[in-house]
Amino acid sequence: MTATTTPTVLTARSLLLDMDGTLVNSDAVVERIWRHWAEQHGLDGDEVMKVVHGRQGHASMAVLLPDRPVEQNLADNARMLAEETSDTDGVVEIPGASAFLAALRGLPHALVTSADVALSTARMNAAGLPLPDVRITAESVGASKPDPEGFLKGAAELGVDPADCVVFEDSGAGIAAGRAAGMAVVGVGPRAGSHGPDVTVSDLTQVRVEAMEDGTIRLHIG
Repeated sequence: MTATTTPTVLTARSLLLDMDGTLVNSDAVVERIWRHWAEQHGLDGDEVMKVVHGRQGHASMAVLLPDRPVEQNLADNARMLAEETSDTDGVVEIPGASAFLAALRGLPHALVTSADVALSTARMNAAGLPLPDVRITAESVGASKPDPEGFLKGAAELGVDPADCVVFEDSGAGIAAGRAAGMAVVGVGPRAGSHGPDVTVSDLTQVRVEAMEDGTIRLHIG
């Protein structure tokens, strides 16, 4: 599936936004760190990169090395999070992200990311983007995407029914989580289209936000 060429309008009461690949392009860092990890463990780097986007690190490791003790995955995850937080070389905003977030100022929205507080703060700052007031991070949940817990918590914190939320996501795990939460999903970027979002965009320049008098948010896409 490619980016939509037919103008589409979605209506929501809140938006739930993934970070990596959706607001922030951090692919350069993710590639560096995960390909090094793959090499250390005798795994094919290309196959590893198919798994890691959208999930917490330890959840990706559990998929890639299913017989490995959880404690080892958690230890590796903590070390890699520290590396990722200190490495912001090449981290930039997804085109249109700054204007998109500016248009959401004062409207119900939340960041829902598999990154922890330190990493999400470092990457949003590196990309020059403001952090939403409501943030669901790795520390907020007991289960990583594709589990819907993060999106459901985001909706609850905003006081909005899940069915009235629209998710913005780039990865298969994230899109599956949004679907499982009962939410419409806008897929962002080249990874999104093959995972069945409701609509896809190449980047956020294809999204226009309109605040309605009844409190709803109208999204003009395409």
